[in-house]
Amino acid sequence: MVALIEITKNGRKVDAHRPWPRVIVSSTTWRLAIQQLVDTRATLLGLWGDASAMHMALIDEGSTEIIVLTLECPAAKFPSVGALHPPAIRLERTARDLFGLKAVGLPDSRHWLDHGAWGIKYPLGSRRKTLGRSDYAFLPAEGEALHQIPVGPVHAAIIEPGHFRFTANGEAVVRLEQRLGYVHKGIESLMAGASLEKGARLAGRTSGDSTVAYALAFARAVEAALHMDIPPRAVWLRALMAELERVANHFGDIGAICNDASFSLLHAQFGILRERTLRAAQASFGHRLMMDRVVPGGVTDDLASEGLGGLRRFLDNVRRRFPELVEIYDRTASLLDRTVGTGHLKPSLAREFGAGGYVGRASGRPFDARKAVAYPPYDALDFEVPVRDDGDVNARVWLRIREVEQSLKLIDQILERLPEGDHRAELGKADAVSEGLALVEGFRGDILVWVRIGEDGALERCHLRDPSWFQWPLLEAAIDGNIVADFPLCNKSFNCSYSGHDL
Repeated sequence: MVALIEITKNGRKVDAHRPWPRVIVSSTTWRLAIQQLVDTRATLLGLWGDASAMHMALIDEGSTEIIVLTLECPAAKFPSVGALHPPAIRLERTARDLFGLKAVGLPDSRHWLDHGAWGIKYPLGSRRKTLGRSDYAFLPAEGEALHQIPVGPVHAAIIEPGHFRFTANGEAVVRLEQRLGYVHKGIESLMAGASLEKGARLAGRTSGDSTVAYALAFARAVEAALHMDIPPRAVWLRALMAELERVANHFGDIGAICNDASFSLLHAQFGILRERTLRAAQASFGHRLMMDRVVPGGVTDDLASEGLGGLRRFLDNVRRRFPELVEIYDRTASLLDRTVGTGHLKPSLAREFGAGGYVGRASGRPFDARKAVAYPPYDALDFEVPVRDDGDVNARVWLRIREVEQSLKLIDQILERLPEGDHRAELGKADAVSEGLALVEGFRGDILVWVRIGEDGALERCHLRDPSWFQWPLLEAAIDGNIVADFPLCNKSFNCSYSGHDL
């Protein structure tokens, strides 16, 4: 078996890229890398456009080494990855929408993020004027007695917009097709030319429920580009915030899944635990979501003096109450009747799409960036990565339960071993163009951030990839054969991000 790094040995390495290599390759090598994906020797971490090039981040399944391949596209064309590897299809549609880069052989040429409402085409490329909206052709389904149910983009709750087009036979779903992009914010456009300070604020608002994880990924990418170390205390405080964010979101999700199965008692009780987590974060770092606390160079706020005691009381309370609620979930037959066997995701699909987080791990894919790339301080902490292979709504609930238990264990270790000292370092100055890549585990899964910093110290380019890019398509597969009424349950068990996806 040829290692991924071997097929790129004839490429031109970019010395300014850290910590993993970026190699400018030929179209032949690009195609060889695609074959590595097809043969499951590598997993796609990201695929994004640039002014006149495409970048593809891969992780080698054998060595877990990461590499970024760059294919220059002077004619604004490149060999399609999605033609042979479906997880790349939406990413390639996006590269065309934003940059005008065409994937030759791409089986789906429809626009993805561009709904015709921007007034221009290719906003990060040639910026051509456009005449306005065009119809979107949903994929057909053939068969007797089929009917369509359009849902959204505006929903009956205070949630983000997304359109779901169901084709059903009676109550059985034959096809689900999504259309997203309604909350496109132009974050990657806003990043261009931004200061690192502004970039950190934008990164933390890519998906607000993952603000710590995004800010951490951005900070680590910048620090890698600038080749700088940060104070040990800052490293551990970042992990503390990340685990508090993970716990809060898992509490909210478990309760919401139960609510979609009409079991409002657990919705209320898990909502209380989530609220207590947010209050602990507020007391410790001065903000319920800990937004803008993680920045390149460290953290803006040290752990408040009253925060340590408050966190220990919070942990004691959760350890008393959480097992009781888990037992209620596990002993309520009417609830399990809704979750067990519903929304099954095949392990083979989770593997093919490189699904991260509870979606992937509930379907047998054990990937966790905290272990796979072992960034500090997780390389010095003791924890397990829970994995199941039943792949249904119930499995995704139990993954969250087990991850809460592991996060509580991690928080204990962090508080016990938190170093003394400074919590922030001054950023170094770039005297040349520098690039950095980071992979960080958010509560949904792995978040990838790539940055290029110019000689003036400002961002030239920043790409942020949410785990939902590889999870949204799997929701379409998981609902197949289920009844329409179980879609909210399946959807909440995935809890993909609209905002993080729409950029």
